[in-house]
Amino acid sequence: QVQLVESGGGLVQAGGSLRLACAASGRTFSDYAMGWFRQTPGKEREFVADINWNGGVTYYAGSVKGRFTITRDNAKNTVYLQMNSLKPEDTAVYYCARGRSRWNPGGVQSTYDAWGQGTQVTVSS
Repeated sequence: QVQLVESGGGLVQAGGSLRLACAASGRTFSDYAMGWFRQTPGKEREFVADINWNGGVTYYAGSVKGRFTITRDNAKNTVYLQMNSLKPEDTAVYYCARGRSRWNPGGVQSTYDAWGQGTQVTVSS
């Protein structure tokens, strides 16, 4: 069973940057798409970004496009989320997730079958 562990969250001022990482256990990491989601209290978990199995295709939510970049290193079983120009509204718990196939366009949550425990990102104004 795959285990996903996020890291890199923290407190940052508006306009700053953070890089999140998600390390996956198991030998089949490169067979699956990976995604990032976020959730704030009282709200539904929302899609942030997704990357296909070899890193060649990415997909972003409109609210983060141009500011966030998702990448992966299959040799390290790790997916990253570089977050630049952060805004207070980016404050949330960020989760990584494993897709059920090599590519998960659209960020539909039911198409992911494993989730990390989350890492808190707080952006102060």
